Amino acid sequence: MATARRSSAKVRSIPARGYHHGDLRQALVSSGLALIEAEGAEALSVREVARRAGVSSAAPFRHFPSRVALMTAIAEEAMRRFHAEFVAAQEKAPKDDPLARFRAIGTAYLRWAFRNPTHFQILSDRTLFDFEGAAELRRQDDEIRTAMEAAVRAAIAKGQIHSDDVRLLHLAGRGLVYGLARMQVDGHMPRWGIAEHEAEKMAEAALDLLAAGLKRA
Repeated sequence: MATARRSSAKVRSIPARGYHHGDLRQALVSSGLALIEAEGAEALSVREVARRAGVSSAAPFRHFPSRVALMTAIAEEAMRRFHAEFVAAQEKAPKDDPLARFRAIGTAYLRWAFRNPTHFQILSDRTLFDFEGAAELRRQDDEIRTAMEAAVRAAIAKGQIHSDDVRLLHLAGRGLVYGLARMQVDGHMPRWGIAEHEAEKMAEAALDLLAAGLKRA
């Protein structure tokens, strides 16, 4: 997997912060994210994160007994950010236009991935964390997937699109936004003549192209 330090996206490094009483867990998550942004996921260790957070090497282990546990907490933070973007997009989307809601979910994914490239790297590689053990992460993931499928089914029922293959439509939508996010994070956009400042806008235009192609004539 390409690590975040190879990304073409401008990643704002989060400085290591000392521990503030009552917030050790979040300080460790923030320090872990900063380490991954700077050196890649393979550099993460609980002891190094403790050092960056300014606490003893033993302090983190009551919150994170292993590297996987810490990485899972970082993945949960990534999903929380994506879920918040998803909720905001759904609130703005027209209630009576399921195709627009389908597009809104894709737009939320692109915005989250483009603006949080390290989170995208982590969450897209389930070998890095304990997906099955992260109940809230799985719940939020299921909620997003269910909303996407519901939008597709509603668009079919309303006669907005010319296909009735729910699985294929779901796959096409997810595959497009994931591929565009992967291109951005892995630094491929410039090779396609797309400057960094226009990459997010171009990705959303590609999503619009898919939505337009699905519409029933």
